[in-house]
Amino acid sequence: MQGLILNPVCAGYLTQHGVGYEEVQFGGSKGLIFRAHPIPNELLDSGVADILTILPAGFPDCPTDMFYVFPWLKLKSTGAYPRAADQAFDFNGVIWQRWSRHQSAWRPGVDGIWTVLARINEALRVAG
Repeated sequence: MQGLILNPVCAGYLTQHGVGYEEVQFGGSKGLIFRAHPIPNELLDSGVADILTILPAGFPDCPTDMFYVFPWLKLKSTGAYPRAADQAFDFNGVIWQRWSRHQSAWRPGVDGIWTVLARINEALRVAG
């Protein structure tokens, strides 16, 4: 299904930077799964996870909202879930861990999938 959801600029960015992804549709939602994505935080209990982001109609002129992780991640020190990352989200037969992180400053025509990935990585990096 590659090439059916992402626009050519965003798809080209991921390809150029060697970021593997899978385009997925479930129900009325479209999204991307970044398989075996490196987790940039040694405080979490896994070094890799699948990351799902749902793309709204109008992306990349409209921002994504939350992102989702599988398998679920916990803090090594306490065994607890990170802040605002303790809710389930069923998508395409997988129960994903919802990370409630909202985009507050989106710039249509400037931001794209590169911004989404940077914000996901930052949220994972500072999880606590």
